[in-house]
Amino acid sequence: MKQYKVGIVGATGMVGQRFTLLLENHPWFDVVALAASGRNKGKTYAEACEGRWKMTVPMPGKYKDMVMYDATADAEEIASKVDFIFCAVDMKKDEIRALEEKYAKLECPVCSNNSAHRGTPDVPMIIPEINADHAEIIPAQRKRLGTKRGFIAVKSNCSIQSYVPALSALMDFEPTEVSVCTYQAISGAGKTFETFPDILDNVIPYIGGEEEKSEQEPLRVLGRVENGQIVKADSPKITCQCVRVPVLNGHTAAVFINFEKKPTKEQLIEKLESFKGFPQEAELPSAPKQFIRYMTEDNRPQVKLDVDYENGMGISIGRLREDSLYDYKFIGLSHNTVRGAAGGAVLCAETLTAKGFITKK
Repeated sequence: MKQYKVGIVGATGMVGQRFTLLLENHPWFDVVALAASGRNKGKTYAEACEGRWKMTVPMPGKYKDMVMYDATADAEEIASKVDFIFCAVDMKKDEIRALEEKYAKLECPVCSNNSAHRGTPDVPMIIPEINADHAEIIPAQRKRLGTKRGFIAVKSNCSIQSYVPALSALMDFEPTEVSVCTYQAISGAGKTFETFPDILDNVIPYIGGEEEKSEQEPLRVLGRVENGQIVKADSPKITCQCVRVPVLNGHTAAVFINFEKKPTKEQLIEKLESFKGFPQEAELPSAPKQFIRYMTEDNRPQVKLDVDYENGMGISIGRLREDSLYDYKFIGLSHNTVRGAAGGAVLCAETLTAKGFITKK
């Protein structure tokens, strides 16, 4: 496989830092540009992250002396140096939309961790195992943007990774109603225990905007491409509550589900464990060998023991059992800054590369 030159725009934030770790030794992607806000322009990456490095492992040496770009002012220079960018900026939504379209119109594809374009009708929101085929919308988007290479693709919200893969695996049984409560790690807010002391011995029953995303984004992921836009699925109907809990990494979901065709427990487990998609078939570098695993122990999955399953790219499901109000209930767990953020975006980029949408200049 060829080496592709990559930029990380928004490199100093928690997700940007995670990108540097995941891409340090990537077989396809070579990071040649790091960008953030204008106040960091001209600093080395080590200087820009001084006192702000939030990962539990040290900063990779290869990035320490790289000189930072201004994500906005230096967009043309960055776009000229790279084959595509990952975007994880902390800006207002309208500013993010404008910035990502600017890069796309500079003929620089954008794989975004941001939510700004998740509702744009011709921007694919990809969980590669589930809806890699949504990449087929890209030619329509390019026509709208007036580009030949440039486009925007986004990954979905971190909260839905702990249950939507399971819903997708079980679609043969036609899920009709889903009730979910997510218990979300503080890294999802860009925090550590040092920077978020209020979370200690506490649960915060509100995460702004998260419940709407958790109810609506799954329907877009499970939808279809039609007449140059993504059309949402009509079902299942999803209701969700999202709670912030004192955990560093790992989003857990308690899920209750009804089916049109109620299966046996054994049928459900077989579908979960055998589920795979394009990344597994194409043997992409970041793809988990087994996307979803079912755990039989009563006290699993647990964040401490299971969040790093398949290097943080796999989904752990457990406690599947019949329910008195719904057909079944289960617990799901995913790593919110790997599968749910930077890792999901890297796998999305690998998918788009393998399908020929990301190319070398």
